[in-house]
Amino acid sequence: MDVPLNLVGRSAPGSLSEPPGESFSLPELLEQLTDFVRRHLPLFLFIVSCAIAIGLVFLFTASPSYTAHAKLLIDSSKLRVLQQQDAPITDAPIDSGQVETQLEIIKSETVGLSVIKELKLTSDPEFVGQGAGLVGKVMGLLGSVEAPSETALTRRALAAFLAKRAVTRVGRTYVLDIAFSSLHPGRAASIANNLADAYIVDQLEAKYQATKRASGWLQDRIRELRQQASDADRAVLAYKEKNNIVSLGGGSSRLLGEQQLEELNTQLSQARAGAQEAKSRLDRINEVMQKDVADAAVADSLHSEVITRLRNNYLDLAAKEAIWSARYGSSHLAAVNLRTQMNELRRSIQDELGRIALSYKSDSEIAKSRVDGLERSLSGLVSNSQALNRDRLGLRDLESTAQVYQKLYDSFLQRYMEAIQQQSFPITEARIISEATAPQQKSFPLPLPILGIATVVGIILSFAAATVREAFDRAFRTTRQVETLLHVNCLAVLPLLESIRLSSDKRRFFGGRTLAGGRLPRTARETDIAAASGNLDLTISDQKRDALKKSGIVHGEASVKDKLIAGTKAEMRHVVDHPLTAFAEAFRSVKIAVEISGARQGGNVIGITSTVPREGKSTVASNFAQLMAHAGKHVVLVDGDLKNPTLTRSLSPGAKEGLLEVLEGKISLEQSLYRDAQTNLNFLPVVLRSRLAHSDELLASELFKDLVERLRTTHDYVIIDFPPMAPVVDVRATTRIVDGYLYVVEWGKTRANLVQNHLKAAPEIHDRLLGVILNKADVRVLERYEAYYGRGYYQRYYGSQYGYSG
Repeated sequence: MDVPLNLVGRSAPGSLSEPPGESFSLPELLEQLTDFVRRHLPLFLFIVSCAIAIGLVFLFTASPSYTAHAKLLIDSSKLRVLQQQDAPITDAPIDSGQVETQLEIIKSETVGLSVIKELKLTSDPEFVGQGAGLVGKVMGLLGSVEAPSETALTRRALAAFLAKRAVTRVGRTYVLDIAFSSLHPGRAASIANNLADAYIVDQLEAKYQATKRASGWLQDRIRELRQQASDADRAVLAYKEKNNIVSLGGGSSRLLGEQQLEELNTQLSQARAGAQEAKSRLDRINEVMQKDVADAAVADSLHSEVITRLRNNYLDLAAKEAIWSARYGSSHLAAVNLRTQMNELRRSIQDELGRIALSYKSDSEIAKSRVDGLERSLSGLVSNSQALNRDRLGLRDLESTAQVYQKLYDSFLQRYMEAIQQQSFPITEARIISEATAPQQKSFPLPLPILGIATVVGIILSFAAATVREAFDRAFRTTRQVETLLHVNCLAVLPLLESIRLSSDKRRFFGGRTLAGGRLPRTARETDIAAASGNLDLTISDQKRDALKKSGIVHGEASVKDKLIAGTKAEMRHVVDHPLTAFAEAFRSVKIAVEISGARQGGNVIGITSTVPREGKSTVASNFAQLMAHAGKHVVLVDGDLKNPTLTRSLSPGAKEGLLEVLEGKISLEQSLYRDAQTNLNFLPVVLRSRLAHSDELLASELFKDLVERLRTTHDYVIIDFPPMAPVVDVRATTRIVDGYLYVVEWGKTRANLVQNHLKAAPEIHDRLLGVILNKADVRVLERYEAYYGRGYYQRYYGSQYGYSG
């Protein structure tokens, strides 16, 4: 039970009704998921265990099933779909759509019914019975005794057959895997093979019927086309006879003079090309004659052997003349002779060019004359044939119609012959490449998949149940909830005190050591001394008490007239009796927070309240006051619950007078105080002789305010236990007196919206809150909500130093 539950909370400013938005990173989301599973771990374990148990029951009760596989190939090389006569026969690839179509055909009821009929499965109990296993036996007991009809048996067998077979495509290949499951291995293999054979037979029958229907249709169509082609040919012959159209060979019909017109047009084109060529040669020779006859370009362009030979002689003489002139001068007789020969060669070249020019001019005139004659002849033929061309148009229409009918007739005749051949020798594009054999191991149920599915289903159901459970759980369970929803620090989480037993001799235990006198040290210094020295008699003598009183540690002196707190319940002073428990450590966290707040704001009047009764606020008030007093503070605890004074019944059940008598002036304050003999805690009870109708007026009165001020001046801390906020409004009347409030919320029970609504309705209380204390926390459950509250943290630390065992 003893776990460290103290927490210094973060302040969360903002509106009480609208919690601030938060964004989470991936590690934080994973942490939130881990926390969620930890919070509902027993629920997860229970549901997952139940799911696994159901899976185990199924494994032990279900009948084993065996699956056999047969493989079928859709062979694209055998596809022949009535191809055109001129189309080459090739292996057309099968697309995915065709493969999926064949797969659906295998899955069809028609193929399944043929297998059922072939193997007589309507008389097999596996297919027409209630099934095997526990479920089948129960259905058999509850079923009707009336014998089903043949149709009903067939439909039942078909439903069972389709449920047991599976057809899938192997990857992206043309191979189909046919699987069938049965209670008997041999039967599974037999049915798988029969299913593959039934598909092939169905394909053959379908092709035969399709070919037969196509052949009949083609035969009728061929007769029609034959008659239409004959009629078209007769129409062509009649038109030719009527218009004197003669066939000139080549299989084509022409009009008279049409061939002459074509030949003349061809001759005219050739003559025009020759005339143009002759004119180009003439223009070229005239251009050459204007240049230097010894130029190399002249000889190269004319391609004349005579001119080329003369030019070469000319070049030889020119070279010799240059040599002689260089040696002997240009006036030398040899050089003069050479120049004379060169001039002769120039004149010869010029004469040759003139002769060539005359020849070109004659050729050009002849070609032009030929073109003129052909043009005149062509004009005459054209004028004569224009009238006959109108008859040619009608002939072309008739010939086109006759050709179309003839081609259609030939095509359909070829298709008809192919259909006859396919009908006499049908083929299919599917073949079995692997026959099914009897499996050696069962395929269902398999332990790992079944247990895996059961585990996954259990986890999913666990998450769903946990989500629903958490959605309906509106109570406070974590410090984060308090700070997020209420925007107030959560000072501590107190464990639930289930049982506290005191020894018969009233001895207390401190870190495993018994202190003399049955008492614990009151101050921190005395605590350290006791821890260091072991068994030590801490009875305070009169001289030491006087010294402590002078030093301010002990306020007042006990006498026989002191009213001592008697009959205290164990839970009211648990922090004193068990100072090294997590319960006490949590109160020290509250004490530090109150001291820091008091040092900062100068307030020492602390009110303790809650939302509803039975949240443990009185127990918290008593233990907190005892802890402060045990630490050496001068503390007074006031029972301010004028409706239900729980503290008075617990700390001073025999009190006859108290707070009300002091306010009325019947007794003095000193006469009404009770004192704890061990911690010197002062307690002011309240004695109710009748129910008070206006208790809020009393708490808001000046008399009560003056009383609190007197207590403030004589004590370090004034702790007042107020009634809860939900039933009465007394607490709201004390805001002028109290410096700060400690708000007690019962862990796991008080609804968050209830606390929010009451604090929202009393902003003056919310603004003065020092923090919230979560009380009565179930330690074992709390560890699942906040891991750092695990009992191991506290026990490892104190157990290693003081032998603490929790």
